[in-house]
Amino acid sequence: MKLLNEILDHNRNFVESEEYVQYKTTKFPDKKLVVLSCMDTRLIDLLPSAMNVKHGDMKMVKNAGALVSHPFGSIMRSILVAVLELNADEVMVIGHHDCGMGKVNYDSIREKMEARGIKKETIDDLKYAGIDVKTFLKGFDSVEESVRESVDMIANHPLMPDGVPVHGLVIDPNTGKLDLVVDGYQSV
Repeated sequence: MKLLNEILDHNRNFVESEEYVQYKTTKFPDKKLVVLSCMDTRLIDLLPSAMNVKHGDMKMVKNAGALVSHPFGSIMRSILVAVLELNADEVMVIGHHDCGMGKVNYDSIREKMEARGIKKETIDDLKYAGIDVKTFLKGFDSVEESVRESVDMIANHPLMPDGVPVHGLVIDPNTGKLDLVVDGYQSV
């Protein structure tokens, strides 16, 4: 059986047995918090538990590396909507140790793209559309510095209201220990 079929079969049972009832909440986060974190599988259950937040307490935005790589991209838009429309009063950027984005190597990714059938010419031609694929797929050397950069972009965004604390933390994906990188209360 293919994965999609397994998921749809489970979903049918999930809905029929009303398992969804335990997840009912509103679209507004109870703790008035929006968190940007990495999409790493180790953080799915660990991060909320380590933070003592439960279902409905926060808005969660995820991507590779917990990065705000463009001031007007979808990550920043999601954070702004959480603050401006969904009553989030605080923002947290939470990176993690042993992050895959810290190991991203453009040459390796390019080899994998070509091995999976993406033509070299396609990759090279993107520069004529104004896309620097090497920069687009760039990782980072220091998770703490990456968190600081994302916090800075959010806190200083021209559409972010004054007085919204933007914090930066790093979590250990093995223990759940949170280390403070940026205390957003000191900046507001």
